[in-house]
Amino acid sequence: MKYQILIVFSVLLSAVFASDDVVVLTDANFASEIAKYDVVLVKFYAPWCGHCKRLAPEYEKAATILKKSDPPVTLVKVDCTVETSVCSKYGVSGYPTLKIFKGGEVSKDYEGPRESDGIVKTMNREAGPVSKKLETVEEARNFLDKDSVGVIGFFDAEDSNDAKTFLKVADQLPDIRFAHTVSDKVKEELKQSNGVVLFRPKVLQSRFEDAEVRFTESGTVKLKAFLQSEALGLCAERTMSNAANFGKPLFVAYFNVDYTKNPKGTNYWRNRIMKVGKQLREEGKTLYFAISNVDEMNRELEECGITENGGDKPVVCAWDSQNKKYKMTETFSVESFEQFISDFLAGKIEPFIKSEPVPESNDEPVKVVVGKNFDEIVNNPDKDVLIEFYAPWCGHCKSLAPKYDELAEKLKDENDIVIAKMDATANDVPKPYDVKGFPTLYFAPKGSKNSPKKYEGGREVDEFIKYLAKESTDGLQGYSRDGKKKKSKKADKTDL
Repeated sequence: MKYQILIVFSVLLSAVFASDDVVVLTDANFASEIAKYDVVLVKFYAPWCGHCKRLAPEYEKAATILKKSDPPVTLVKVDCTVETSVCSKYGVSGYPTLKIFKGGEVSKDYEGPRESDGIVKTMNREAGPVSKKLETVEEARNFLDKDSVGVIGFFDAEDSNDAKTFLKVADQLPDIRFAHTVSDKVKEELKQSNGVVLFRPKVLQSRFEDAEVRFTESGTVKLKAFLQSEALGLCAERTMSNAANFGKPLFVAYFNVDYTKNPKGTNYWRNRIMKVGKQLREEGKTLYFAISNVDEMNRELEECGITENGGDKPVVCAWDSQNKKYKMTETFSVESFEQFISDFLAGKIEPFIKSEPVPESNDEPVKVVVGKNFDEIVNNPDKDVLIEFYAPWCGHCKSLAPKYDELAEKLKDENDIVIAKMDATANDVPKPYDVKGFPTLYFAPKGSKNSPKKYEGGREVDEFIKYLAKESTDGLQGYSRDGKKKKSKKADKTDL
């Protein structure tokens, strides 16, 4: 019996370890192992990092899928709290940092989506050709028989200038499927002449937009812009992997979007969004529309202040060009949706601001900033402001905290400068501040609140003071422009 239990335990243990298809590399074997892969994605991380913890299951899921791809793609991870040499070599300063290696050398920083589907799509593109060559009618039909937008370039020769432009653009748009052909039979079967055509899959076709759209201009820039716009269409499915591709102002309807199990039900609501969108587009309004799965984008809904998913009907959140968020409070219907957009455009709706409560007392040297007092403190036209955006779980932020407190204590009597901090995980960070890692620091001078400067200097107290002494609008009272402490007038007096 004990022997049987041991066998079962061994099998289970093997299954647990086998389920992790992410390869672990160290200082000792990184160089030799990374050279074995044609294409590989490397995640440099720290175990304590919150972003790393959120990425981990998505990264592991993608690794399992990519292991079975053709060709297979390997995902690697390196713990930078242990493997310090390799992380230093590749300039890792924040977590997680992802880089694509090809032939043992860094090819580029990975800037794609950080959920499994997006990672898979991006890395499959990196490993394979940017455009599939269609040599037969069957291959063309198979390419078009997918549930996502496909673009086909029809050419006389693969080395023509038009074909080269097409392939260049295809390499720049990893979220879109591309194929090309020089086959007369394929052109005849698809009833196409030379040029570039975007095909919408059958499941996304509707009476509100054309199923096939031909590019009628010329040039790399215009082709790229055309495909980026038409691939999304009037109302595309917006996911975590393509969310950044949508223009603004943007109106998103969240419901049980599922083109696998319920395409008819999904298109029932999508068509209502498209009906409104088409009318507004025809009126000359530049607005963007999308649908999203309410479960996948649940966190985004919470960020918009929507805590109930609307039941059988969509709930709606909108973003303006400044990335401010607006929630639709009425129950969804075509009429209420139209009214919401009308009120949005007329400026009748207040934006939703994610914010912790404004502190009752804010008398400490480091001022606490939240979403609701950001303008009051950071955008104060009479004060220079140094602000730290941090996360409570961030190890680097915890290390910085005592130095930041010391800095604020030394400058507490400076009338024209504020040392501030904001928990960027609990409060909205407004534009133009761009926070992708922690801690991120910005300096907002009195007269340039719309153009804050990202602080890239050292993080010792004297380094902060030297920076602020130099950059402050009117200078510091207690320090000269070179950061040296001024002598007090009392110390300058000569005894009589």
